Amino acid sequence: MAGKVKWVTDIEKSVLINNFEKREWIQVTENEDWNFYWMSIQTIRNVFSVDTGYRLSDDQVVNHFPNHYELTRKDLMIKNIKRYRKELEKEGSPLAEKDENGKYLYLDFVPVTFMLPADYNLFVEEFRKNPSNTWIMKPCGKAQGKGIFLINKLSQIKKWSRDSRTSSFVAASSGKEAYVISLYIDNPLLIGGKKFDLRLYVLVTTYRPLKCYMYKLGFCRFCTVKYTPSTSELDNMFVHLTNVAIQKHGDDYNHVHGGKWTVGNLRLYLESTRGKEVTSRVFDQIHWIVVQSLKAVAPVMNNDKHCFECYGYDIIIDDKLKPWLIEVNASPSLTSSTANDRILKYNLINDTLNIVTPNGEIPDCRWNCSTPREALGNYQNNQHNTIRTDTTIRTGLHRNTGKNTTRTQLL
Repeated sequence: MAGKVKWVTDIEKSVLINNFEKREWIQVTENEDWNFYWMSIQTIRNVFSVDTGYRLSDDQVVNHFPNHYELTRKDLMIKNIKRYRKELEKEGSPLAEKDENGKYLYLDFVPVTFMLPADYNLFVEEFRKNPSNTWIMKPCGKAQGKGIFLINKLSQIKKWSRDSRTSSFVAASSGKEAYVISLYIDNPLLIGGKKFDLRLYVLVTTYRPLKCYMYKLGFCRFCTVKYTPSTSELDNMFVHLTNVAIQKHGDDYNHVHGGKWTVGNLRLYLESTRGKEVTSRVFDQIHWIVVQSLKAVAPVMNNDKHCFECYGYDIIIDDKLKPWLIEVNASPSLTSSTANDRILKYNLINDTLNIVTPNGEIPDCRWNCSTPREALGNYQNNQHNTIRTDTTIRTGLHRNTGKNTTRTQLL
């Protein structure tokens, strides 16, 4: 299509603006005719609100699906994954196979989680089975580590509910601010004695059929204080939470590297300490978890042809090298805290734009264009794996039955 793409954004980040300017796209206001709008989740809510009656035209693209929160709200993500498991069980899918204790062999990739206050009695029942466990509480609608705390006694959650009775707890009851409480991964893989998680980027261009792309250039976020499972340190968020928004206030925060490693560095570390085969298996499992989480929400996602989404996945690896999905972010931070950060995020946006606006041309939502391999940049097309997992468990997933660990592939 002839003509320059007209862009708008309400997220004034240099990695975005510089990419638009490099393409010589034309900046306009939201009240003018635009083709590409990189918007906040607040704005997308307004755009697709039934009150506005706004209709996107075939030459307009936005960076969120209308109900992205089915994956990116902590409570809804868990709800959809639980529903997905039950549906696979009903179908008799080998993916939903359980061990003798009723634990999923292959779909056990999110920690045991309950919604509060709705599931309070179920949580108490589970808590009493293993009263020595630690649990982590998170408000469903907040990010950057806000409102998170750890508990290991029932009296602590009772105190929370009592103290919050006139605010958060009542708000949660009315649906305004719910909490999730999850079994805390208290045996994380440590490097240099410190806990870390992975921030990985995943681009979804359509849910039906599911087409997703894994980005190769994610990073690890480290805590600034060495990890200890000691109950005396449960309140020390510099030990437990990897969010940069929290860690940057620590005395030991390093402003040069920002407490981050590249995923490439992590892979090299694991290869040198655990071997290449084990490392490949860990990353295969992570990719498989991503696909399964997307398949879990695909049936309820409003698959609007004008939309794409670049998700920020947070993964924790435990000391048995089992990856766990912690949460998915709809608006992963585009703030650059270091030089390497800026380069990574600039390239992330560049590669994303190359896929969602092929050849930098004005989009046309009537056509489903396939991106040639050479235009993917640092993205890997997971479409093949997505299709394959309809009938197989990916090679690299393994059973842990207490005997020898075996690689399995169920047809």
